[in-house]
Amino acid sequence: MVVSWAAQAVFDNLALPFGLFVLTSAIALRGMVMHYSHRSLGMGNGVTLIRAALVAVLAGAVVAAQPATWAVFALACTAFALDGLDGWLARRSGLTSAFGARFDMEIDALLGAVLALILLTDGHVGPEILFLGFTRYAFVVASLFLPKLRAALPDSLRRKTICVIQIAALIALICPLTPLWLMAPLSWGAAGLLLWSFASDTRWLLGRP
Repeated sequence: MVVSWAAQAVFDNLALPFGLFVLTSAIALRGMVMHYSHRSLGMGNGVTLIRAALVAVLAGAVVAAQPATWAVFALACTAFALDGLDGWLARRSGLTSAFGARFDMEIDALLGAVLALILLTDGHVGPEILFLGFTRYAFVVASLFLPKLRAALPDSLRRKTICVIQIAALIALICPLTPLWLMAPLSWGAAGLLLWSFASDTRWLLGRP
């Protein structure tokens, strides 16, 4: 209800944000039932759910005729700022889980996809922005045909750092104060780093026996 009201008030769009939040919540609930071992949801997962709601509201800007750019920027910054808090809260309360880590990662990916679509419809960047928003989903599709890509990856500071750079670059591109001449170098540079990171992980996974 809050998601619908906020999306309607800010972007004059209700259906897409509401549908996206319902779908995200349903997938999260299924994952929680199947893979979550704690009895309490925990504040960490609660914060991730709030981030999911913020991303759903942001989705309203994708189809808005004239999205409020400062509202988009503020929502994106809030969703990004809360990233990390959920993990810290989960560790502090002793409620860490593989489900929580995956939930957080997928909301990061969804935030990137929504921001990329907003930027693409804005017209100030080229199709390279889709690399920043959808490389994760392309990897998931590839894993359907290459079973080796489904294996777990070891923790990587490189991967975490580039994920932060990816979202930070998207938010910088969303910012109304970013000069137009900076957009292409910023989008191509961040996209190049992200593609290199995924290529490194893909090569490592495919090279395993």
